[in-house]
Amino acid sequence: MRTSIAMAVMACTPAVCAAQPFQVQIRVDAARARGEMRPIWAWFGYDEPNYTYMRDGRKLLSQLAALSAVPVHVRAHNLMTSGDGTPALKWGSTNMYREDAAGRPRYDWSIIDRIFDTYVERGMKPLVEIGFMPEALTAGPPPYRHSFSLEPLNRSIAGAWAYPPKDYRKWSELVYEWVRHSVERYGKAEVESWWWELWNEPDIGYWKGTQEEFHKLYDYTSEAVKRALPTAKFGGPHIAGSSREETLQWLRVFLEHALRGKNAATGGTGAPLDFVAFHAKGVPEVAGGHVRMGIARHLHTLEALLGVVSSYRELRGRPVIIGESDPEGCAACSARVFPQNAYRNGTVYSSYTAASFARKYELADRTGVNLAGAVTWAFEFEDQPWFDGFRSLATNGIEKPVLNVFRMFGLMGGERVGVESSAAVGLDDIVRAGVRGQPDVSALAARRGRQVSVMVWHYHDDDVAGPDADVALAVRGLPEEARRALATHYRIDRDHSNAYEAWKRMGSPQKPTAEQYAQLERAAALSLLSSPEWVKAQDGGVTLRFILPRQAVSLLQLEW
Repeated sequence: MRTSIAMAVMACTPAVCAAQPFQVQIRVDAARARGEMRPIWAWFGYDEPNYTYMRDGRKLLSQLAALSAVPVHVRAHNLMTSGDGTPALKWGSTNMYREDAAGRPRYDWSIIDRIFDTYVERGMKPLVEIGFMPEALTAGPPPYRHSFSLEPLNRSIAGAWAYPPKDYRKWSELVYEWVRHSVERYGKAEVESWWWELWNEPDIGYWKGTQEEFHKLYDYTSEAVKRALPTAKFGGPHIAGSSREETLQWLRVFLEHALRGKNAATGGTGAPLDFVAFHAKGVPEVAGGHVRMGIARHLHTLEALLGVVSSYRELRGRPVIIGESDPEGCAACSARVFPQNAYRNGTVYSSYTAASFARKYELADRTGVNLAGAVTWAFEFEDQPWFDGFRSLATNGIEKPVLNVFRMFGLMGGERVGVESSAAVGLDDIVRAGVRGQPDVSALAARRGRQVSVMVWHYHDDDVAGPDADVALAVRGLPEEARRALATHYRIDRDHSNAYEAWKRMGSPQKPTAEQYAQLERAAALSLLSSPEWVKAQDGGVTLRFILPRQAVSLLQLEW
C-alpha cells in the first residue's frame, strides 16, 4: 500500500508564520439583485444504497434533511442490482427482480422500500437512478458483480451488471411496476415531486452497450415511467463529465435523439426529456509533497457542458442537474491508497466547496441555463476506520468540516446580491488555470427579508499554509430602518466546526470513549467565531473586520 501524505493542514514555516495578513476589501451591495439563491447545493449522492438505512446512514440523512427548510434531494447507484442487500465499496443491491424456472418475472420491493421509506420519512426527494441491470435480465457474460477493492487494490468495476437487457420488454415492465408500486406506496403527489433518470455515466465503463443501445434503453425506460405516471419528471443522460470533444459530441447525439430521433419503444419522434443531467469533476494531484486541487478542470468541464445545453433553443428553461459535482471522481478511493485524495478530512474540502459552488451560480448566469441542482457525491462509509480518507460527509457518525459548508448554505436564501472583492480570482481565470497564484478570497451573498448573509472563503488549490487574510467586509444597500443590525459570525477553520482537528488532538483514537465521542459531536457542529453582537449601521451600510486563515470559510449574517 502506498503511504498517505499528511491529511492535516500543513504546519506553517517560520517565514509564513511571521508573514503579516494581507488586506482584502469585500463590498456587498444588498440592493443589487443578481438572481435567485436557488438551493442547488441541496443534492447528495452515493454508490452504496444499503448504507441508507444503516445506523450512521440514517443519522447523516437526518442531518442533511435538517440543513434548511428546502427539500434535500438524494441520488444513489445500484438501486436495481441483484444481491442480498449486503453493502461493499461501490456496490449495493435490492434484488427487486428475479425470474422463476419458467422465466416469469418475480418482483420484490422489500429492500427498495426500506431505502425510499428512509428518504420520505425525512422529507427528502429521490433523484431516482433506474439501474443497474438485474442478473436475470442482463445480456452480459459472468461474472455479474465487479471486484473493486482497496486491499488488495483492484479498481475494476467490470461485470454483467453494466450490460443492456436481453429482453427490453421485460425491462420496461419492471420499470413500469416499480413506478406504479411507488405511486401506490407514497401517493401520486409525492412521486410527482421526484426526479427519475436512467443509468449512470453511459459514456464510460458503467455501460457496456453502444450509445445506440443506450438510446433504445432510454426510450423503453421513459415510456414505462410515463405509462405508470404521466406527470413524472424523467431525464438524463448523466454522462461522465469532460470537456473533450468526444464527450461533448456524445451529449449532442443523445440530445438530438431525445428531441428528434425515432423512439424505439413507441415508434414516434423523440423521447421525454424533462431535465438534462451530466457530471463535472476536478482532478487533484500530489505536487511537492502536498495536495494540489484541480478546480479548473471541474469548472471548465461544467462550462463546456452547459454550453452544449444552452446551444439548443428547445432546451431553454429546461432544468439542468449536475448529477455528480466533486473535486474528483472516486468517493471510495481512500487517501490511504490514493494520496491525492488527502484533502477530504480537512478544511481545503470546505473552502473548495464554497468557492466552486459560487462559480456554478456564475456559470449558470453566464450560459443562461436553468440550473436546478448540483449533486455532491459524498455520503458515509459504515464500519471503516476513523477519518480514513474517503470522500464522505461524516465518519462513524461524526460530521466532517465540509458538511458545515452545507449548513452555511442552508442559512442563506432569497436573492443573490452583488459582491466585489479585491482578492477574488475572476471566473475566466479560475476556469482557465485554477487558483495557483494569489489565493481566492471572495464571497457569495444573499438577501432574504430583513437579513443579509455573506459566505466568505479563503481558497487556494495548494493545501499549504499561507498568510491570513485581513478582511474588511462592507455591506451596503440596507434599508433606512436598518439602523442597528445583529451580526452573527459562523466559522470553519482549524479550531472551529472541525471534528477532524479535535480527533487528532485526542491522539487519533480508533475506539473513542463515550466521552470522546460526545466531544467530537460538539466539535463537528457549525460553531460561532464569536458571540453575536449588535452593530451600528450608517448611511445604509455596515463594515465588519475579521481575520480569515487560508482554507477557512466564514458566514456572516446581518439581521435588523
